Amino acid sequence: MSASRVVLWRHGQTDMNLTGRIQGARDFSLNDTGLRQAREAAAALAPLEPSLIVSSPLARARQTAEALSSLVGVDVEADDRLKERSFGLFEGLTGAEIEERFPEQYRAWRQAKEPEGVGAERQADVGRRASRAIEDWAAKTNGTLVVASHGAAIKLATISLLGEAPGEWMGLKVMSNCNWAILEPLRVGPPAWRIAAYNVGVGESDEVRTPTQ
Repeated sequence: MSASRVVLWRHGQTDMNLTGRIQGARDFSLNDTGLRQAREAAAALAPLEPSLIVSSPLARARQTAEALSSLVGVDVEADDRLKERSFGLFEGLTGAEIEERFPEQYRAWRQAKEPEGVGAERQADVGRRASRAIEDWAAKTNGTLVVASHGAAIKLATISLLGEAPGEWMGLKVMSNCNWAILEPLRVGPPAWRIAAYNVGVGESDEVRTPTQ
């Protein structure tokens, strides 16, 4: 058994997104704009008739998933492996604040390298855990799997699912708030998946982007 389609859906806007602050593994809820984004995106995704909806346990992703769940009548499952990348001491800060307090680590981060010494989770580890979660859930359905998660986690998981190395292959950017990617299984691989769509959404985002996005 394997999903016929996997939708990787980034959560809607939070106040931290709006002000350009790093959330990482910290828990924040959607703001009013994010709730509206989730409802609008859910209406666009509902015709895909998801048979399984899985979410990061963090509130912003869970609220996003629940907008779709309420439309299609499919309960939301939770998986800790879909949490956002932990950014350690960067969390709660803007790009400018990070540059001021951690100039060497900021330069590494700008180049998509590992910012050593600040407690950030390594990109390869994030890609590994999130992609394994997606593969595990994809094995539970023959239909459409929808995964509600986070910007860095989705990007790094997608890179892993394409057979590339997170932190080395730079072919994807972080998606905008409440946008999604669609992966389809490859019958002849590797890799096991291919991108059918990426960073698709229903509206413009006013999120303040961080330097590596």
